[in-house]
Amino acid sequence: MAATQTRLLVLGAVALFEPVNGYQIRRELLSWDVEQWAHINPGSIYSALTTLTKQQHLVRHDLVDGGRTVAVYTVSPAGRAELDRLFGEALETVDAYDSIGLQTALSMSVLVPRPVVLGHLEKRLATLGAMREKMAADAAQAAADDSLPPHVVALVDLWSRLAATQHDWLDETVRRVRAGDFAYAGEPMGWQPAADDPGWQMQADRERYRAMLAE
Repeated sequence: MAATQTRLLVLGAVALFEPVNGYQIRRELLSWDVEQWAHINPGSIYSALTTLTKQQHLVRHDLVDGGRTVAVYTVSPAGRAELDRLFGEALETVDAYDSIGLQTALSMSVLVPRPVVLGHLEKRLATLGAMREKMAADAAQAAADDSLPPHVVALVDLWSRLAATQHDWLDETVRRVRAGDFAYAGEPMGWQPAADDPGWQMQADRERYRAMLAE
């Protein structure tokens, strides 16, 4: 699963900032604390760039910038299709014990049109609703089973409560997406990073890289 999350994060980050160099991708993803919540090994980011390039999901451009050669990446059409596939799979696949896939996809949701995001989330909500009911029934059954150790009963109750919390959060989020909250592909962002955010330098570099690629 970690490899899939790394692929989605790296493909998505390149799509967000392309053309972009590997150092910028690594710095940006680490600023999101991906090694904490997504369990991404920082060293695997460069490996993912290499692998995705070999698989023709990314295109590497070696540019001479300021007297040095810089590897700059863009997403290929095949890479965009793979990004869409990974995004949809991550949003629709429900694991009551692990929501990292959901968190990974949501971090890239600005790349996807609102109707597409909403469709994936609605499918997830339906699946999670059924899972919530089953886990609540399992918890009730465990509580009535005198043969189970008390700590196991408590653990099953925890799983049931976590599923209920996920469902309630997602239900609210779906309603907010329907109402026009958040920003998705093709919509005004309405938000800007702080003046000292490294993203501004990345934006300047992107414009310079674009000009060099157009030559």
